[in-house]
Amino acid sequence: MATRCSWADASDLYRRYHDKEWGIPVHDDRTLFEFLILEGAQAGLSWRQILERRDGYRRAFDGFNPEKIARYDDARLQALLADPGIVRNRAKVGAAVTNARAFLEVRERFDSFDAFVWQFVAGRPIQNSWRSVDEVPASTLESDAMSRELKRMGFKFVGSTICYAFMQAVGMVNDHVTGCFRWPEVQRLGGA
Repeated sequence: MATRCSWADASDLYRRYHDKEWGIPVHDDRTLFEFLILEGAQAGLSWRQILERRDGYRRAFDGFNPEKIARYDDARLQALLADPGIVRNRAKVGAAVTNARAFLEVRERFDSFDAFVWQFVAGRPIQNSWRSVDEVPASTLESDAMSRELKRMGFKFVGSTICYAFMQAVGMVNDHVTGCFRWPEVQRLGGA
């Protein structure tokens, strides 16, 4: 049996996410946007609650197409607030629309959202060597910088802790513990 980061053994859903996605470097703008929205939706909740609703989010938010989401009107927001497939929090749903508009502006200015976010780690994943999940920080100087810049550009639900969770999810940092079978695999994907 493979040794994983301890949080991943809490459920089959976590195991699948840990083994197949978490920490793998992502450079696709649509996927980066998806994780930005999902991490913001997770604020104050468990990641499991968001993973359980991920398909609902994909359906409700047009496959995380930022061009479509940026055009959502009040009627669409009301429909989303009635959708049991997502977290029906007015501020978080509104933030998804605000973030879609800001995302499109960033993409226009930097040619891609990928180029913008990866600059905070100089284009390469940070390879950490934690022995225990207790050593993993909730935020870093890099996530602080990303948060400040995203907020300056008009994004919502992008505090430093949310930004760090985003960075972990999309492989900007390798926070698998060293005893986890994924740590060396993800390290190789990052070019270490």
